[in-house]
Amino acid sequence: MASSTTFLVLTALLALLAGQVIASDPSPLQDFCVADKDSRVSVNGFVCKDPKDVKADDFFLAANLDMPRDTTSKIGSNVTLINVMRIPGLNTLGISLARIDYAPLGENPPHTHPRATEILTVLEGTLYVGFVTSNQANRENKLFTKMLNKGDVFVFPEGLIHFQFNPSPHKPAVAIAALSSQNPGAITIANAVFGSKPPISDDVLAKAFQVEKKTVDWLQAQFWADNHN
Repeated sequence: MASSTTFLVLTALLALLAGQVIASDPSPLQDFCVADKDSRVSVNGFVCKDPKDVKADDFFLAANLDMPRDTTSKIGSNVTLINVMRIPGLNTLGISLARIDYAPLGENPPHTHPRATEILTVLEGTLYVGFVTSNQANRENKLFTKMLNKGDVFVFPEGLIHFQFNPSPHKPAVAIAALSSQNPGAITIANAVFGSKPPISDDVLAKAFQVEKKTVDWLQAQFWADNHN
């Protein structure tokens, strides 16, 4: 009886561990798996290019990340993402990065990365950053915030809503973010809720946000800027 119980416990632990592995990017089983974007085979990620056809350029991108980006959008920020779509050699490696430029009073609005944890480093300027927890047992969503200066680092847990705001009315800011996925994805909350195509029913949104339908209609009529490149 004891051995049966031990077996069941071990089986449960293995199932939990397997679930953790499945929940992240595929782990490489060889030195590299350069993405073959011309393949018609559909897998979770990309099919590997034949190793004999792999070149150094598959791991390289002249990204010019040292150059400032245009931040004249309505929200005053510009995200330059370097992921597997831009560097095929990132396939299966579970990592990507982004340069984020902020105009004075610019922000990277509340958003989530469904497949990645993010670690952000401020290169220039000051940023007010934060994230919100998922629904808690006490029915609260706790907000964690911090004011960051040049050289400071902050972590945003995977899947949680987070933001960055440049509080300076005169100076721009720049940050570099590393993300734990070759293709982290981004869901900008306002864009997704009020700018979806086709739009979410105003009856649904009016009920969800406890506002009149005309308020929802006005929000849905706005131009929701995309700050990702």
